[in-house]
Amino acid sequence: MTAAALASPLSHAEPEALQSLPPLSLYIHIPWCVKKCPYCDFNSHEIRGGRDNLPEAEYVAALTRDLETALPSIWGRRVASVFFGGGTPSVFSARSIEALLAAARMLLPLEPGAEVTLEANPGTFEAKKFADFRSAGVNRLSIGIQSFDSRHLRALGRVHDGNEARRAVDIALDNFDNVNLDLMYALPHQTLEDARRDVGAAASHGVAHISAYHLTLEPNTLFYRQPPPLPDDDTAAQMQATVEQALHQHGYLNYEVSAFARPGRESRHNMNYWLFGDYLGIGAGAHSKISLADRIVRQVRFRQPRQYLARALDASPQATPIMAQHEVDGTDRGFEFMMNALRLTRGFEAKIFTARTGLQLESLVSQLDEAQRRGLITRDGEHIAPTPLGRRFLNDLLQIFLPEQQE
Repeated sequence: MTAAALASPLSHAEPEALQSLPPLSLYIHIPWCVKKCPYCDFNSHEIRGGRDNLPEAEYVAALTRDLETALPSIWGRRVASVFFGGGTPSVFSARSIEALLAAARMLLPLEPGAEVTLEANPGTFEAKKFADFRSAGVNRLSIGIQSFDSRHLRALGRVHDGNEARRAVDIALDNFDNVNLDLMYALPHQTLEDARRDVGAAASHGVAHISAYHLTLEPNTLFYRQPPPLPDDDTAAQMQATVEQALHQHGYLNYEVSAFARPGRESRHNMNYWLFGDYLGIGAGAHSKISLADRIVRQVRFRQPRQYLARALDASPQATPIMAQHEVDGTDRGFEFMMNALRLTRGFEAKIFTARTGLQLESLVSQLDEAQRRGLITRDGEHIAPTPLGRRFLNDLLQIFLPEQQE
């Protein structure tokens, strides 16, 4: 990083009041899984003693109460998308998902045709349950396939095999026209040909959206403590290139680092997140970003399900499911915006930066100059986008925008 970048005026930027609030999404976290995968660092908890011990009705009541208490911070705003994440939301019944959507519609105005996504894993549903999810109001399904190869699924600790993965996709497409498949590559003992077969199998189903992630060893996971044998960096890079090329040949647009979509089928929920939109997160460990005219606030709910349930259902005035909250200052707003928006292949319009952060783009001029000089972005007066080099070395690009105090 150059001295010019370090001397940026970003740290002295004072945001102005927002002239309008960004789009708002609702995120609902369901933290339970049939089995905790050894690579997963999300806030997910294995169901102990089987599904009969799942506090489903109690959790639905807690989520509804959480949403009610959050209303003052988002009053009158319309919700553009709803996302049920986890964990494995499909361990819940369609009846519970329907109850939560009914509560959301009663308390918040949902935009007509709002995108409603549910994450699901093969092995946690059957054909009727998929149909019931659709009837409940879900209109987009995201399936955690990870691989179609039973060997790799066993290595990842998944509860389904390759045949169940294929069956899940077929059932999903019988009920939904908007389906995402999550894939992973650079898996234990995976070869380049294995990765090619996986992405080919995913593309052959003709789904609207495919997400392809490089397996990483995250702290606080079993794989981090006991690393499995993984492909070397060169092979992993070849796998990434193979995935991108194969999906391009099948008509998918690589519109974000790990996201590929048919034209017009990009995830609206995730696009709002990447463009520094607002989201209210309810549920154990859920995060929120809420903009008000004079400030932007981040919140996080209590992480442990039992503690979250106790806090959310406590009717006393001082009780809250919010564990921590802080305001996002001008320095962090600029970095956080860039950290997300520069993941998008097409980049962003310059006017969105000011509208979402309250900052003028001139506050980042030295960083932008540095990024452009190094060939990591293209920019004119109206638009900024990462170059292919910038997408390949995204961490290097984002480092340019790090606030001074984080150097």
